[in-house]
Amino acid sequence: MWKRIKRARGLWLLLIPMLLWIGLLFVLPHVKLFILSFQERRGGAFTLDNYAAFFHKSLYTKVFIRTALFSIFTTLLTLLISFPAAFIITKVLGKKMKALLLLAIVLPYWVSELIQAFTWMVLFRETGVISYVLQYLGITHHNIEFLYHNSTIVVGLVYTSILFMTIPIMNSLDTLDDSLIEASYDLGGDFWSTMREIIIPHAGPGIMVGSIMVFMLNLGNYVTVTLLGGKNSLWFTEAIYNQFIVRFNQNQGSAFGVILLTFSVIFVWIVLKITKQDLTEAM
Repeated sequence: MWKRIKRARGLWLLLIPMLLWIGLLFVLPHVKLFILSFQERRGGAFTLDNYAAFFHKSLYTKVFIRTALFSIFTTLLTLLISFPAAFIITKVLGKKMKALLLLAIVLPYWVSELIQAFTWMVLFRETGVISYVLQYLGITHHNIEFLYHNSTIVVGLVYTSILFMTIPIMNSLDTLDDSLIEASYDLGGDFWSTMREIIIPHAGPGIMVGSIMVFMLNLGNYVTVTLLGGKNSLWFTEAIYNQFIVRFNQNQGSAFGVILLTFSVIFVWIVLKITKQDLTEAM
């Protein structure tokens, strides 16, 4: 009896730091955000105007739709790049090359996202490295501004997301028995049928977890999008930032934040239902 009580106390002592972390830095701020979204800017009375502004002003809805579509597109593009990389690392390369390639993927994330964005700015700006190389090779005869375009934003988002897609897929593929792949070839299967029937289904949980992580990161990204896209980025997080910081309208900004969070949860739920994946088992 006393041993069980001591074990329970020890377990709670271990859980308290985590519960405090989640409660103080996640739950309470979101509760406050939710409350502010239903209050008037002056007086604090209950109102739905903060949400009505999102639907009545077409600019906000267009920016939101643009953000959602670009986040989905960059997630799919990241998957197309990360899946072959994860497969090659886990099933093709030897230990030394596996370690080197994995280090090449992880190494850029030793610096902050801000530094990564500045690095891309050095490459893409009008007087940057890429423009200089093109002139040096004689391909162009004047400086070219690669910044502040949709393609530049996509490159930056994919670059900052590759690790979060690759690692979950690698974790799934690591548990795949190589004998299953060999058996598929012995039974007459080719590369694509083996990939479709064995490898991709086995990597499904990793693909799902990685896609959720990347989609969430892209949807809520601000630094990379703002620096690489500038005023033309038209990202929804920029609208939230402007409400909080520029216009000092925390209530309107809170409503936009709740809308973004709600969409994220609904989208993930729909993806789980379509793919018939269990998030708990995958995690």
